[in-house]
Amino acid sequence: MSHFSWLAELAAADPNQALLISDTSQWRAAEIRGEILSLKERLVMCRVLGVLADNSPAWVLADLAAHEAGVVHLPLPGFFSAGQLRHALEQTATDVILTDQPERIGALDIGFSIIGDWLGLTWMQRVVEPVALPAGTAKISFTSGSTGAPKGVCLSGDGLIDTALAVRERLSDLPLRHHLAVLPLALLLENVAGIYAPLLRGMAVHLPPLHELGWRGMAGFDPGVLEAAVRRTESSSMILVPELLKAWTAFLSVAGRRASAALSFVAVGGARVASELIEEARQLGIPAYQGYGLTEGGSVLTLNRPGDDADGVGRPLRHVRIAIREGEVMVRTQAFLGYLGAAAGDNQDFATGDLGDLDAQGHLHLAGRRKNLLITSYGRNISPEWPEAALLADPRILQAVVVGDGQPALSAILVPMPGVSPTAIDLAVKGANETLPDYARIATWIPGEAFTAANGLATGNGRPVRDRVVERYAAALSALHAKEEFRDAVL
Repeated sequence: MSHFSWLAELAAADPNQALLISDTSQWRAAEIRGEILSLKERLVMCRVLGVLADNSPAWVLADLAAHEAGVVHLPLPGFFSAGQLRHALEQTATDVILTDQPERIGALDIGFSIIGDWLGLTWMQRVVEPVALPAGTAKISFTSGSTGAPKGVCLSGDGLIDTALAVRERLSDLPLRHHLAVLPLALLLENVAGIYAPLLRGMAVHLPPLHELGWRGMAGFDPGVLEAAVRRTESSSMILVPELLKAWTAFLSVAGRRASAALSFVAVGGARVASELIEEARQLGIPAYQGYGLTEGGSVLTLNRPGDDADGVGRPLRHVRIAIREGEVMVRTQAFLGYLGAAAGDNQDFATGDLGDLDAQGHLHLAGRRKNLLITSYGRNISPEWPEAALLADPRILQAVVVGDGQPALSAILVPMPGVSPTAIDLAVKGANETLPDYARIATWIPGEAFTAANGLATGNGRPVRDRVVERYAAALSALHAKEEFRDAVL
């Protein structure tokens, strides 16, 4: 593929077409092109541009301008802890930041100074020695982090455009006019499939701030606010993670309402989706279709759609090579260039860690994770050893196993030190949570007996045998997750 240019795409578009829409502004194609050219000039001395900001047209304009300027873009998720922000900025040697949260950057004390502003965002800059990046790196995407220090994925611009073009092609015959960006733009899924793909087909993208879509941080998510936003914007497409779909479906069911008739396609991905949830959503007018992807693949890899739907996660998009090796899903795209600080990628098949198979119709079906990594229903990847370490730092907790795969939040099976009361354990969990970002906190816990080699719940050196512990407490965990108290803790 020849070098892609957003400036060329916008020059070919109707100059008066409104493409980026917020509650306070509309950006037409010609205006977007002009602002990209202006910001491109300001970025001439920048190597890595970090953006820490709420969803807005400015976020998108910064992203497009970085591509045109040949500057590496580092999207920074708002849910990152201070430690994770510092890690991402230091590992990438980011020298310019655009942010609506300058106090968070200043508190890191890593050399950034305010030098101006741009479209309501604070411009911060520092002098720092560059780090080596794989040739062609256009974006560095840090996932939510399976440990306290998330790994940076170096991605090529052409590979990300490949994904967007393939999504556009897969959905080309659907009557899509307005896309509502519901997920944070720092998540690659919304960035590529929710911004790039719609812009490439001339769709308007609505970009309200996240609180106007129902996001409430640790207070959960308000599906009634999302429902109002969908109707207000008359959106025809959206991308959701399973927990948002579940909350919205429940809201419509209780309210006795159906989703907006303007909706034509709602993609659901980021974590496992129960087929029962997809069916219930469709019965309430939500045209939900499951997909699958990962950061290393450039986001979306497979996607169901009307007329080509199945119980699995869809047929591979045209830019993806998918193979099954010893039961594990292997993928290849041109997006993945390697991990930050590691040897460059070799353009070979990438081992996803997901188990699955391809059926006779070419649809991919997934069967779980090869390792311990938990994926919550909000699409957050979490290594359980991370929150377990925070829990075990408290002397009142003897042993801990954290669970939460497919759940909206994490739970823990905890073995208290002898004589420690449940109230004291509650306080210990609260203290551990204060050291963790929102998505890695423990919502609730159940007591367990000591994990020992004698009862088969630990190895000879005292390490809990995770699968056996979870199996032993499966009934108690199932009852815990069914309680209204658990749902109230996260919704």
